[in-house]
Amino acid sequence: QVPLVESGGGLVQAGGSLRLSCAASGRTLSSYAMGWFRQAPGKEREFVAAIRRTGGFTAYADSVKGRFTISRDNAKNTVHLQMNSLKPEDTAVYYCAASIRVGLPTGRYEYNYWGQGTQVTVSS
Repeated sequence: QVPLVESGGGLVQAGGSLRLSCAASGRTLSSYAMGWFRQAPGKEREFVAAIRRTGGFTAYADSVKGRFTISRDNAKNTVHLQMNSLKPEDTAVYYCAASIRVGLPTGRYEYNYWGQGTQVTVSS
């Protein structure tokens, strides 16, 4: 098991920014590709962003490209999602996930471990 804990969610006005963090205790995240997913009420969980084990290579959903940035600090065992220019349609529970796959997984079923999620609400 890889216990993942998200933080940084909250309520923000449209156009604002939030920075989500994901931390793991007891396990090193450098062994995993990391991703962020989100799930809005009544919708499927969808891919947001992913980063390779060593960083450097990232992938984004088209809906967040140019606004969100995923990063990782393996020394601090953390992963971040910087979200700028937020829109009401970004409102969702955001989940951090870890994958044992090599490369840049973007499918939810490619991820092995999940956090409990953090709520992000963007008001118009």
